[in-house]
Amino acid sequence: MFDILIAGGWPMLPILLTSALALAIILERFWTLRRGAVLPPDLGAQVRVWARASKLDPAHIDALAAGSPLGQLLASAVRVRGKPRELIKERMEDTGRHVVHRMGRYLNTLGTIALIAPLLGLLGTVIGLIRMFLAVMVHGAGDPTKMAGGIGEALICTATGLVVAIPAYVFHRYFRSRIDGYAVSMEQEAARLLDELDLLGAPPAATLPPAAVSASATHAPARPDARPRARPAPAER
Repeated sequence: MFDILIAGGWPMLPILLTSALALAIILERFWTLRRGAVLPPDLGAQVRVWARASKLDPAHIDALAAGSPLGQLLASAVRVRGKPRELIKERMEDTGRHVVHRMGRYLNTLGTIALIAPLLGLLGTVIGLIRMFLAVMVHGAGDPTKMAGGIGEALICTATGLVVAIPAYVFHRYFRSRIDGYAVSMEQEAARLLDELDLLGAPPAATLPPAAVSASATHAPARPDARPRARPAPAER
């Protein structure tokens, strides 16, 4: 394998560097985007229990925000609890955009590697063909080893570029779809917490005591259209 890579010539160097970078990004994203690390189980239900029990002190909120992306999203809501619903929702939307952006870190680099790796392979192919034609010009077409060397260099670079690009593209799409799924689940948990905070912050319904209700009914004013009844006329003698 090492001899094959050496036979590819110096264009193999950037291809190998991009492959090492792609492998590092893939391993890092697999570790960072674990479901348990992004969406800890039962975290949304636990935060709603804290809200009902009034245990949302600053220590709980800071620990919640530092624990996971979902915790950071929910912490942004409980920090402004008691505010109007639209304000809480706006704060959660802003935080959600930042959280999703951080989950997609390095994916643009991985997509760029998937794009340029075949181009680097094509560059190696062109360089190999140029070397082959130069060898033919110097030594003539009677030496097949010179032509075989250039063709081999071209094919090795092309194959290596494709080997790097295909997995990079596949994992780029895979991580994007995983982040989209996480975003939907986080939105659901945020909606449940928002409804819970809305119920906790709703003012109680105003009711009158029974005595006041009976008094108001006793002293209710007469209707405007009520008219006194006319007395019957006395009978004639």
